[in-house]
Amino acid sequence: MFKHFDTSAAWNPNQLREKKDWIFEIDSIAGRHVANNIRNIFNSNKHFFDYHRDEFDLDPILENILIAARKAYFGYGISLVRGLPRNLLDENEFKLLIWALGLHLGVARPQGLLSQYISEVRATGMDYRSTSGRGYNSNSELDFHTDGCDIVGLACYNKAKQGGQSLIASSVTAWQKLLFERPDLAEVATDNFYFSHNEEQMPGESPFYVQPLFDIADGSLFGKWNWNRVRTAQKLENIPKLTPIQIECINYLEEILRRPNVLFSTWFEPGDLQFINNHVIFHSRTSFKDFDEQYRKRLLIRIWIAPPFSKRLPDSWRDFWRSTKPGSVRGGIHGHRYTERCKTFEKNLAKMQGMYI
Repeated sequence: MFKHFDTSAAWNPNQLREKKDWIFEIDSIAGRHVANNIRNIFNSNKHFFDYHRDEFDLDPILENILIAARKAYFGYGISLVRGLPRNLLDENEFKLLIWALGLHLGVARPQGLLSQYISEVRATGMDYRSTSGRGYNSNSELDFHTDGCDIVGLACYNKAKQGGQSLIASSVTAWQKLLFERPDLAEVATDNFYFSHNEEQMPGESPFYVQPLFDIADGSLFGKWNWNRVRTAQKLENIPKLTPIQIECINYLEEILRRPNVLFSTWFEPGDLQFINNHVIFHSRTSFKDFDEQYRKRLLIRIWIAPPFSKRLPDSWRDFWRSTKPGSVRGGIHGHRYTERCKTFEKNLAKMQGMYI
């Protein structure tokens, strides 16, 4: 059985409220400089793959962004950058800004059925509970989950009229409470669970993958959770039904994540950029109500990143991640449009970053 882990990622909410070293500010002068550069470079007819990171002048903010990303990965598992120049950019220009930052952070990963490398998180009427449902296109309350990448960046362009609160919990803290209170269930959590690809798998790829909820590599604990995809996997053929003790484990873990001494809640403001380390954070969101006007509706821009400084993953992570090697281009949902152009983009950027592919 895994041990107790003494790490800054094993926080409680009061620690995040008291400490501000995970919050980074961008001043208005730096933001204006970057916004002018983005507006000058933006071309609506240009594919994002065709932008080169050296085209962008991000110097006034880049150091803060890079430090924030490393803080999320090696620190609490979360960091927040405030002050991106949202008011000086339209939606597409703001999206390009996040893409440009991603080009410096590592290699972006595809995120779904359409093999998109950057996503608009907005309510489009998606049924979150359907077999192919994705939470980022609904206004529903989301289950706690991890995304399919090392680091996720979520940047706020518009907040909701009501609701849409960000919820996070340390998976390391949750593990340690589970281990202390119910070691029998902790042992269950280290066995394989079946997760559905929710119809986003590549042609010829299995519709599911297997992974334990917790595992270790090189002395670090890694957490994985997505109740919605475990639930939809149960609808697939030849998938073992969840056992009573697995269901008890799931319910107990879910209860831990919602305890006041585990759950941390925060609000996105326009211009905020949140980084999450998916290996030590489980995250969620409350339901929300949108404005009627299209231009005011809730909109976040999401990018998934494989950074050059990533740690080795547990061997049991390989089924989904494809590679467990540190500093490798790994993870992502390759989807149905993962083409040679996608592979070329990844290969070229990985070479620039000194990463394995």
